[in-house]
Amino acid sequence: MSTDWPSGTVARARVHAALGEPARLALVDLLVLGDASPGEVGRRLGLPSNLLAHHVKLLEQAGVVERSRSEGDHRRTYLRLRTAALADLVPSVLRRAPRVVFVCSHNSARSQLAAALWKRRSPVPAASAGTRPAERVHPLAVAAARAHGLPLARARTHHLDDVLRDDDLVVAVCDNAHEELTDHDDRLHWSVPDPAAVGTPAAFDAAYRDLADRVDRLAPAVRPA
Repeated sequence: MSTDWPSGTVARARVHAALGEPARLALVDLLVLGDASPGEVGRRLGLPSNLLAHHVKLLEQAGVVERSRSEGDHRRTYLRLRTAALADLVPSVLRRAPRVVFVCSHNSARSQLAAALWKRRSPVPAASAGTRPAERVHPLAVAAARAHGLPLARARTHHLDDVLRDDDLVVAVCDNAHEELTDHDDRLHWSVPDPAAVGTPAAFDAAYRDLADRVDRLAPAVRPA
């Protein structure tokens, strides 16, 4: 006798099945707080490339993981968690840090928005910086922040070398910055598309919403040092 299960039940069962293997669950745990390339995941988990590809494929089919192309090295892809498929998943690993520093290449949009969001969400101090800072914060980033009640009108750009301290928790919010920060191994990576490349208010609002979701996930996992 066949049973016509509701589509929502079938989708949930697919997610549970995909997570019902230690390597795939460890992969998801790794992506809860940041994105990573398949090579980075393989090295962290000690998985050969063929086995990693198998696990990633099953997680993609279940709608748990998706890929994005790097805006820096276009040969790279990054894996990111689709949080809608895991609404009940919360960070299980706590981090301690005296400060969180959000970094993007120009420090003109994504890192500025992330730091402003963090200051509203967490008692842990935050700063932002760029690997190649622009002369000013992007006007559309200021507008997006203002629309959501965040103060960016007086924000200024800063070079990473002038901001970073040894014990900071670094969060790279763009692919270029992540790929340039080779001297900072203990960092998180958020593969947030560059809204300035599109140059529309909608693109900046999408970046804001992506960052807000990620800040909401990371903030409960970071405690003051």
